[in-house]
Amino acid sequence: MTIFLMLAPISIFIALLGLGAFWWTLRSGQYEDPTGDANRILNVGPDDGPL
Repeated sequence: MTIFLMLAPISIFIALLGLGAFWWTLRSGQYEDPTGDANRILNVGPDDGPL
């Protein structure tokens, strides 16, 4: 029972940390153009070759 009292707050903290990171990505606009991102993967530019 003691381990539950220690793991429960830790798991809630990690879940809130993940939710906060997801909220930050939403607020910073990282999901604004999914279609453009998908098309940019397929474009081959002059500097897209192997190193």
